Amino acid sequence: MSIQSLVEALSFPYHEPRHGFWGEKTSTLNFCEEDYVMSYYCAEVCNTLTNALFVWLGYKGIRGCIKYSHPLIFPVTFAGYLVVGLGSTFFHASLKYPMQLVDELAMIYTTCFMCFSTFSYGRSTAFSSCLGVGLVSLAWFITARYYHTKDPQFHQDAYAVLTAIVVLSNMWIMERTLRPALKSREESRRKAARTPRLPTTNEMIKQMWVMVATGLSIFLGGYLIWNLDNMYCSTIRKWRHQLQLPWAIVLEGHAWWHLMTGLGAYYYIIWRVWIHRCLDGDEDKFRLSWPSVLSIPEVIPIDDTPEKKMQ
Repeated sequence: MSIQSLVEALSFPYHEPRHGFWGEKTSTLNFCEEDYVMSYYCAEVCNTLTNALFVWLGYKGIRGCIKYSHPLIFPVTFAGYLVVGLGSTFFHASLKYPMQLVDELAMIYTTCFMCFSTFSYGRSTAFSSCLGVGLVSLAWFITARYYHTKDPQFHQDAYAVLTAIVVLSNMWIMERTLRPALKSREESRRKAARTPRLPTTNEMIKQMWVMVATGLSIFLGGYLIWNLDNMYCSTIRKWRHQLQLPWAIVLEGHAWWHLMTGLGAYYYIIWRVWIHRCLDGDEDKFRLSWPSVLSIPEVIPIDDTPEKKMQ
């Protein structure tokens, strides 16, 4: 039997679009994945299942923060990240407006947590309190305006601006504040002949930049795929029906958006955790464990690294 014959033998067609278990759609958004064509109980199967990555990475992040005693703002941020995944799961499964709000507003709130972790570092209690009040007010304003207008472009623009502020600010902090601090401590350790040998400042900053580039490439790649999915939806739907299931799921662009933005967002939270630890002067106690771009990064104590365990 040829490969083509085998593929055809294992293929099966989509069900016709229909009303499903959750009843009428109340969400203001709908995506290129057709409704209830794979399951009567789940409106958008691929868009629903791919949120499992958010749930897993959110749990992993919270567990790591608690286990390694990272500052409280980071398990809170990962909790927000996990809520994004859960909200998106129920939204795409049901296409109900309340679940859409949980998904989309949790994205805003989680990014506000990242803003707080970035701009409150090293500041007074009074400044941090004012920053917190300001961010809560901003989140309330975005929530109220979005609920009133139901304009998805407003939500997307607000999320994009907040995310850009966090990413660009941390790039600036990494080069203008962290690099000189690491260099100074590196010189002090060299003069004191302290052991064990730590990675050099250039090695640590280079690793951070590689991580930033990887995370941004994955995130923006997902955004590009989602936009192509929206622009050429009718053509892509025809291709899916020609390919048939299960092969056609590779053409579900919004599902790829979930996978790629979920991974990219996880990278940038971990990046901030590592910046925070290094700003604290803890680069001799912790490591960014990221052996390759195919692995999931994590900030862990040096005692937990494989090299240390083998000693």
